[in-house]
Amino acid sequence: MDVPCVRVDREDGEATRRRLADADLIDDDHEIAVEDGSLYIPVSDPDAVPGDLDVVTRDVPARETQTTPADLLGYDPSYERLGEAALLDEDDPDRARKIADAIVDSDLPLETVLNKASKIKGETRVRDWDVLVGDDTEVVHREYGCEFVLDLAEVYFSPRLATERHRVAEQLTASERAFDMFAGVGPFVVPFASRGAECVGVDVNDTAIEYLRENARRNGVADRITAIADDVRSVAPEYEGWADRIVMNLPHSADEFLESAVTVAGDDCVIHYYDIQHEDDPFGPGERAIRAAAEPAYDVTVETERVVRSYAPHELNVCLDVRLERR
Repeated sequence: MDVPCVRVDREDGEATRRRLADADLIDDDHEIAVEDGSLYIPVSDPDAVPGDLDVVTRDVPARETQTTPADLLGYDPSYERLGEAALLDEDDPDRARKIADAIVDSDLPLETVLNKASKIKGETRVRDWDVLVGDDTEVVHREYGCEFVLDLAEVYFSPRLATERHRVAEQLTASERAFDMFAGVGPFVVPFASRGAECVGVDVNDTAIEYLRENARRNGVADRITAIADDVRSVAPEYEGWADRIVMNLPHSADEFLESAVTVAGDDCVIHYYDIQHEDDPFGPGERAIRAAAEPAYDVTVETERVVRSYAPHELNVCLDVRLERR
């Protein structure tokens, strides 16, 4: 079967395999092939492979020896993977237990199984979890070459936004100053800093900021990240006119913080504004709110309107990339 693969000289194969594994890019459903002194390593997301690696399409064999949870259950269970953890969303405890047992008994490299035990709640957007397998709710997650440690019971983190975070990070240049108003454990600012940007990350969750500092150290960018545990509305005046780029990933209520965003914005600044709106007009409310906050001090240009994902029936999670240019 033809699948995307990274082609690499055999002597560099193990180092490249480890590099792809650290970025969680290896396609576990297919075998690594060897031919004419080259290794062909199947990858799950060819667009995310670092640009210095050679991606080709190759007929490689399916992995036949791996036992999956579906093989053991007789149906394909629904779960998310985050590092070496499987995240379930099952209302039936017996069904959750059966899925957890099947995950453990399969050949998947997963050591922890957690089941959602509550909705996201509170100002810090955390939820309760039932630990079905493993010791606790702390996990290590790798994303596009960066490593994050976090406790799912103490901080908010969505693995579903990995592609979106990578999209934004690829826009940065090393000379930029980036400000994340709701930074969490650093999934935006750590890759920003890895590209050479000077970053400020603010969050009201003290635990999230502790993990952000740890993640900055893990990824060798602590010298380029200032992590602040506070309400961004209190912090914004200290960074008046500072930012070239602002991330506003608080989609249910980002509009309440636009005045602070305008305070932090420099003379030419891009805001990545996340919103959740009805599918009939997913971008209009956000654009109108930004214009109301920024005009007439700034010229406002919407550069990108992007649907990130479906959020609920008839509701979309969207992003507007908006440039502010001071008049």
